[in-house]
Amino acid sequence: MKYIFFGTPEFAAIVLEKLINAGYIPEVVICNPDEPVGRKQILTPPPTKILAEKYGINTLQPEILANYKLQITNYKPDLAIIAAYGKILPKEILEIPVHGFINVHGSLLPYYRGASPIQYAILDGDKETGVTIMKIDEKMDHGPIIAKSELPIAESETYESLSKKLADLGAKLLIKIILDYVSEKIKPIEQDHSKATYTKIIKKEDGRIDWSKSAGEIERMTRAFHFWPTAWTLWNGKVLKILEGQVLTGGAKKIGEIFLAGGNLAIKCGKDALIIKKLQLEGGKILMAKEFLNGHKDFISSVLK
Repeated sequence: MKYIFFGTPEFAAIVLEKLINAGYIPEVVICNPDEPVGRKQILTPPPTKILAEKYGINTLQPEILANYKLQITNYKPDLAIIAAYGKILPKEILEIPVHGFINVHGSLLPYYRGASPIQYAILDGDKETGVTIMKIDEKMDHGPIIAKSELPIAESETYESLSKKLADLGAKLLIKIILDYVSEKIKPIEQDHSKATYTKIIKKEDGRIDWSKSAGEIERMTRAFHFWPTAWTLWNGKVLKILEGQVLTGGAKKIGEIFLAGGNLAIKCGKDALIIKKLQLEGGKILMAKEFLNGHKDFISSVLK
């Protein structure tokens, strides 16, 4: 079976490596172009490109996918697998593989269609999520379902940790069903579109904390947006990232007021308070709360907006 792989970030790289280790080596890996990363904006290849180069697999990095129709067609793929590619696939590309495109999606479809299913599951406080293998059509995460697998969400789960678990789960499920799908032993099942929910692309501004929200909501933000865009606020005109927190029931303070509770640094929220365990002030290092207070004694009694 000849297949091509579409995917860009770490989630896709985990899926791809497990496919390779199971003997499913793609003809080519298609991913997004290299991007500037970090303060110095160093041009950096995506994780899937780094992995492909490790195994001697060719890569394509189109800005406009439709312009690569001939090159993709020349690989004569039986199948295309996609995992977190990040671009819309035009009809002329979808029609190239004999058995079409199948997608590894990080939710139990039809719930959490779109770009950020893992973050939204954490933000919403869900107790369970999973992966869906689906056949792609021209609408976003709309195609029929080939297979699903569930996964519980731990209370301490961050985007980073949950993403790795789901990628691993998705790869195992994909390896289990791929030959049966290609040989048409599996018949995809139409989604119940009436139950569909949607997510959006996460932007930096989504991480800004509204202290009138409950401490539970804000604590989930710290995990869902770990490490990007992070849950953040402003203090003395600088961005202050809240990297790890814990809910403290009660707290008779003003909303946004910073105080000590049993020796712990805490911030009053619309409901309850958030104990701050780890944070980072713009231009500074990641610090535990006690370390931060040693250098910023005026932090206590401030009120964050």
